[in-house]
Amino acid sequence: MKPHYSNNAYQRAKSKVEKLKDFYTHLCVFVVINTVISAVKIINNLNNGETFWEALIDFSTLITWMVWGVALVLHALSAFEILVFFGAEWRAKKIEEFMKDELQNP
Repeated sequence: MKPHYSNNAYQRAKSKVEKLKDFYTHLCVFVVINTVISAVKIINNLNNGETFWEALIDFSTLITWMVWGVALVLHALSAFEILVFFGAEWRAKKIEEFMKDELQNP
């Protein structure tokens, strides 16, 4: 027998699953793309006479990981609802506010 869930609860759960899926997709793309970029930069630096360690810790090799990593952390905080700003309560409050405005000004 299938459990009965309210449509609202189902939609909230579905939204959370979509946010998590989007985050994990973002994480996979982050790792793959940055690995390729780093490999190309490291090979280029090795061809320019640097040691592997010098090529690995070069700022131009690490900057994409750092900058994109900040965006990924913010995405994780949002997806796991750790981020205080724009959380579930804020969204619910904003939806209610917009619905009241819509009903008052059709």
